[in-house]
Amino acid sequence: MKTDTHPNYVDCKVHCSCGNEFTTRSTVDSLRVELCSECHPFYTGKQKLVDTGGRVDRYQRRLAKSAAAKAAAKKKPAAAPAAE
Repeated sequence: MKTDTHPNYVDCKVHCSCGNEFTTRSTVDSLRVELCSECHPFYTGKQKLVDTGGRVDRYQRRLAKSAAAKAAAKKKPAAAPAAE
């Protein structure tokens, strides 16, 4: 068998964006994650909107702009056809 083919398996400190920290084992010294078992909706039972790259905000702005345009179109009366 070849020697030194596997990476070192060391204690790893995991840091979540919610502030939770825990230790596990991995081939890297530390990990930074967005969701963990303390804040993931599957484990907590709470609905949480995870915004990746501002996509949710961008969608909500677009939706509000569309609703405003529809409301303005309803207020504005349609142009009367030209009479001859």
